[in-house]
Amino acid sequence: MDASVLISLLYVSHALETTRMFEWYIEEEDLLRFLRWEEIDTIFPLFEGAIEAGHISKSRFRKLGVIGVATTKVLLVVSSQLVLVGFMFQNTCKTIFESIVFVFVMHPFDVGDRCVIDDVQMIVEEMNILTTVFLRYDNEKIVYSNSTLSTKPISNFYRSPEMSDTVDFTIDVSTFVDNINALEKQIQAYIESKPKHWNPKHSLLVKEIENVDKMKLTLSVLHTINHQNYGEKNIRRSELVLELKKIFENIGIKYHVLPQEIHLTQISTPTLS
Repeated sequence: MDASVLISLLYVSHALETTRMFEWYIEEEDLLRFLRWEEIDTIFPLFEGAIEAGHISKSRFRKLGVIGVATTKVLLVVSSQLVLVGFMFQNTCKTIFESIVFVFVMHPFDVGDRCVIDDVQMIVEEMNILTTVFLRYDNEKIVYSNSTLSTKPISNFYRSPEMSDTVDFTIDVSTFVDNINALEKQIQAYIESKPKHWNPKHSLLVKEIENVDKMKLTLSVLHTINHQNYGEKNIRRSELVLELKKIFENIGIKYHVLPQEIHLTQISTPTLS
């Protein structure tokens, strides 16, 4: 028997028992206030003599055991549903609260900001209360729940100050120190000639000598912009690398591979008779 039907029967029986002092019975009209005709047609055959009498007597009702067994079943069903709903409601409220705090209090980005999340660079395309939509570098859309984002480190290029960049390169270990000094001066001259692109602060450092034949150097520069406009940042860096190539050519800085030992073996061929 369906739980809703059992609840209706129990409710009707309780109402009749409190309003009628003597023997009570359940008629079809009593059940119509809570059930449909199809359900009533299903209930009446369960009670002996109910169809002939046109009602369900108290004695037949107790005999079926509805009041004892069914009450326990109904309470279990209802209580389990209430626990489930309460748990779901609690989680939903927690998620909504975390999302509201993230969007309106933390507010780590706005629409259009370039961010890095989980080592992936993305543009914020759409912000909602519960979710945020990002556009990846290849135009793939990625949706994060705001409650999840609130637990992740987020890098925001748009809100960052002027950002640095590096160019690593290798020169021959036999390069004269004077040539390295000339390299540094020409790099400085180029950077100072582009004040709209580069901050004058920069450094050229020798990192290490590797395999006794080459020196690894790092040029550290500071953009006059952050990396929100990633295309412009890449263009400036590309121009800097090309300028380094020109300087290498002007000064005569090259990289030579160490002499390699070669072993030759003569293979004799049979002579034709």
